[in-house]
Amino acid sequence: MDFILSQLAGFGTAFVGLAVDPLTYLYLVASVFLGITFGALPGLTATLAVTILTGFFGNKIPLDYSLIALLGAYVGAIYGGSYPSILLNIPGTAASAATAMDGYPLAKAGRGGEALGLTTTASFIGTVIGTITLLIFVWALLLVSKNIASPEKALLALFGILLSGTLMSEDLVIKGWIAGLIGLAMSMVGLDPLLSEPRYTFGWSYLMSGFQVVPVLMGAFAIPQIIDGLRHVEAGKVLALKGRILPNLRSIRRYLPTIGRSGVIGTGVGALPGVGEDVAGWVSYGVGKTVSADGDKFGKGSLEGLLCSETANNACIGGALIPLLVLGIPGSPPAAALMGAFKINNVIPGPTIDPEIILRVVAILVLASLTMFLMGLFTARVFIKILAIPQTIFLPVVMVLTTIGSFSVGGGINDLYLMLGVGAVAYFMNLMKYPIAPLVIGVILGSLFDETFRRSLFLSDGDLSVFFSRPGAAILLVLNIGLILSQLPVAKRAFSRLKGISV
Repeated sequence: MDFILSQLAGFGTAFVGLAVDPLTYLYLVASVFLGITFGALPGLTATLAVTILTGFFGNKIPLDYSLIALLGAYVGAIYGGSYPSILLNIPGTAASAATAMDGYPLAKAGRGGEALGLTTTASFIGTVIGTITLLIFVWALLLVSKNIASPEKALLALFGILLSGTLMSEDLVIKGWIAGLIGLAMSMVGLDPLLSEPRYTFGWSYLMSGFQVVPVLMGAFAIPQIIDGLRHVEAGKVLALKGRILPNLRSIRRYLPTIGRSGVIGTGVGALPGVGEDVAGWVSYGVGKTVSADGDKFGKGSLEGLLCSETANNACIGGALIPLLVLGIPGSPPAAALMGAFKINNVIPGPTIDPEIILRVVAILVLASLTMFLMGLFTARVFIKILAIPQTIFLPVVMVLTTIGSFSVGGGINDLYLMLGVGAVAYFMNLMKYPIAPLVIGVILGSLFDETFRRSLFLSDGDLSVFFSRPGAAILLVLNIGLILSQLPVAKRAFSRLKGISV
């Protein structure tokens, strides 16, 4: 009990420290506004918003302000996707795809204001549910962090790369693993972390410090998205917004069980590495349609269906940060971009992260969700006007911002070459259905794997038993091997036969 009270006190201290700082609100308002704008404009995503802000802020401002900007944009963008979903029937982000199922019919029926008021409230409640769950997992982190050493760190980093490749692959799992291993190989370029010897630099001084995270993030996430957006321009007529954009408290009270269930589902799905907010929205929507007494009304303008989707996709934010902060494995593509921001600030997410950082993250999420709620209620008509901006105008602007963010890292023109090179590779990988996020995760976790794996061998005089003689390392080794074996055709066929017998 004393431990729980001390953690709550730590959260209170972090929250008050941020709440009394005037700069907190400056960064919050600006980043949440930017996030909602990115979410509202079809073709832009939360991942792109977080990536661009990582380039602009990154390690150029104190970590707290950097986290405020990035998390504010993350929360705002996931919520902002509801605007075009409801008024255009075009999901602003993948996370809001299920929202369009009932949001657009409601807007066509003249209830667009009511729908936006409910999505704003549901998004706020969902974010708070995910945040509370994240706070609980801080305690689990503190319990296991004392037993983490180099062997465990190496195996955990490898598990993160393999798991992200497994879960993010659209068809063949091997494609995800290949993408992760490409990122792992890229992370080994530069000075050896133990011996300070140059590796794979080919005499080019720029590569002595390795591939910079920000240009890699920009190239991997932004360039393919901008190209796709320009190739597939979506247009639609924005429906007139009718009604007040205020939450209907009677509807909120009526559907509180639905909101609570959807928040738990969204958090749980988000905690699965590599799944993301779009899956959370659809899973919650499907469950809601199955268990609801009015399930036949889903897709025809159901308030309950709308709440299922919007609560879950925002609850997924806190869920996605659980594996990122506790295990060092991003739970979604925006979380992978956020992980890059941690790395350039010399903070390695995982069991050894300073718990105070997690408490500050929780406090920032609470403030960001409250800012998003107030903005959604009182400035919604501003974002509706933004929907009229053609993609052919705002996507080139985003490309300029991406270029500036990459150039500002400090590597000069070479960072731009790196960004464009990674972007070209990522674009063709997308065409061939190779997932991009495992490549980025490989770049970020690869240096941790390289250093801790080799340090473990140095300390044990090359004895590989160090990776299974320790209980924690043995468990992680079994997980890595089990994950690989589970994807073999023989294992899949055996599982299918067992499933058929059980049925």
